Amino acid sequence: MKITFLGTGTSQGVPFINCPCDVCNSLNAKDNRLRSSIWIQTNDTNIVIDSGPDFRYQMIRAKVKELDAIIFTHGHKDHIAGLDDVRPYNYFSNKPILVFATEETQQALKREYSYIFNYPTYPGIPQIEMNTINASEPFYVNGIKIIPIRVLHYKLEVLGYRIGDFTYITDANYIADEELIKVNGSKAMVLNALRHEEHISHFTLKEAIEIGTKAKTDAVYFTHISHQLGLHDTVDSQLPKNMHLAYDGLTLHL
Repeated sequence: MKITFLGTGTSQGVPFINCPCDVCNSLNAKDNRLRSSIWIQTNDTNIVIDSGPDFRYQMIRAKVKELDAIIFTHGHKDHIAGLDDVRPYNYFSNKPILVFATEETQQALKREYSYIFNYPTYPGIPQIEMNTINASEPFYVNGIKIIPIRVLHYKLEVLGYRIGDFTYITDANYIADEELIKVNGSKAMVLNALRHEEHISHFTLKEAIEIGTKAKTDAVYFTHISHQLGLHDTVDSQLPKNMHLAYDGLTLHL
């Protein structure tokens, strides 16, 4: 399995519009962060988790030639705003994109993209095949087992996912012990770490380090990072040895 970080930024991305801070004006490419998303490749399957507002550019930048499925973590705009841009994949593959989402996330998709779901349809709209996730049960994408992990984003339930030896969790500020157990044994865990100061719905870096330490994993990568966290190289150099700041374009091979 190959994992590519398509984006590692928070909802407004980095640089933050009109911000004069050192991070937003950094010349280090690792300080430029599109909205959070990952691309998972196996021998015959390509899966993207979340299609945010940068989805089109992320697909072009990473040269994602084929796409089989999009799995959504939740229905916030920075995670669903790019779904319309699956149309080129429909055109070249002549088939719908598999979409996996909970019923609650599907309601957000239907509000945002009513023209996909309303009838009669018309030529040129995105072609998707909706699959409902039951957060209590594993599901499969082309035979690949995916285990949902329930986390809280303030009061909203968000799903993380365990796929083989890889775990991806974003937009969380609470993970129950019985859900964290599902992470155990992962070779790599991805977890959100927004900034140093407390936030109502996201882990701080300190809190994320504590969760990463508690989880029984080989390595932890932090994502959904804001400009308030600091310069990539500075923060990364201060992390425990098995923990790292992720950055756009980073690839993992498991």
